Amino acid sequence: MTRTLVLSVDRDDDLGKKAGIRGPIVGRKEVLTAALRLGIADPEESDTNAILGGLHLHDQLKESGESNDAVEIAVLTGDERVGVRSDRAIAKQLEEVIEKFQPDRGVMVTDGAEDESILPIIQSRLHIDHVQKIIVRQSKGIEGTYYYIVKAIEDEKWRMKLLVPLSIFLIMIGLGLILPNGGVIIGMMPLFIGIYLMAKGLGAEQHLNRIMRDMRENADAAFVSSILWFSMVFFFIFAIAEGLRVYSTNMALSNPPGGLEIILLVLQGAVTWIVLAFLTLALSLLVLKMKKGTFSGRTVQIIAFGIVIWTLCSAGLGMALEVLNQTYSLNPTTLWEDWDQAIGAMVLFWAVKGVVNSINRQETSGSYWGI
Repeated sequence: MTRTLVLSVDRDDDLGKKAGIRGPIVGRKEVLTAALRLGIADPEESDTNAILGGLHLHDQLKESGESNDAVEIAVLTGDERVGVRSDRAIAKQLEEVIEKFQPDRGVMVTDGAEDESILPIIQSRLHIDHVQKIIVRQSKGIEGTYYYIVKAIEDEKWRMKLLVPLSIFLIMIGLGLILPNGGVIIGMMPLFIGIYLMAKGLGAEQHLNRIMRDMRENADAAFVSSILWFSMVFFFIFAIAEGLRVYSTNMALSNPPGGLEIILLVLQGAVTWIVLAFLTLALSLLVLKMKKGTFSGRTVQIIAFGIVIWTLCSAGLGMALEVLNQTYSLNPTTLWEDWDQAIGAMVLFWAVKGVVNSINRQETSGSYWGI
């Protein structure tokens, strides 16, 4: 006797949001009712097709199997906040279904890559023989393409991913064509695209979503944190404006500097505002952590480290410009005058790190370390 479980996963909980049904949903009759209620609530929802595909596969396995084989179907629902919360809900429901039905193997039916991402969690608890993806056939003409674009724009998840990068791209092109010496702005587009791709590759989007969720859950601290976030945006704008001012001023000279020198001058003009932007970001995180009660001192270390980066960049850029102009004299006095602030900032960072680590050791061990 073989006990087979057919699984369909609704990771973003469309069943709960649109049809008011909570998982797990077990049994052919209950799953069919859920599919009909979801289809009536939203006829364009792809999860309906995935559930119906699971029912179709369930019937096929039941007809082709042996007389003493058992086949069951279940739909697992996650959470509107796709991530750790939804995956834990799915794992808990799966354990509940396994305990009740005791399957030997499983088959999974999905409607796309988002639901398939939960597959490793399911495989850690149940042996999966087959994964079937349900793709709805549509017309391949221009009207079908237009329909998909419009639906993607109306969908909240895809609107942020499509429209925000496209709007930033168009704004930079517009500013580059309108402003004098706007070629710099257009030339900076590959830089921003590279930063965006690197952030996507490093998973910075998940950290940003977590920060925004913390801001929503801490309404009292959200006001101060929001002000700091807006300040960060303005500091970045000031950095771009200062870089453009330095560039236009030096290019208007009768003997403009070379390519490498103008890049160093632009960075030297903008570095202070860039560091201030990152410091305000660290302060906003500090406010949220203090309100949430999870403050560990790490944010203070980040602020001190930002001061170190600021002094190092200022000293390094100044020294590089003097070397390019062949006006730099290498002697102990000059080195100390150029790098004294950077050394002092590193000493400050070392002291702050020692104090924070000492406080953390005191809290974890319960001992008093004199701080």
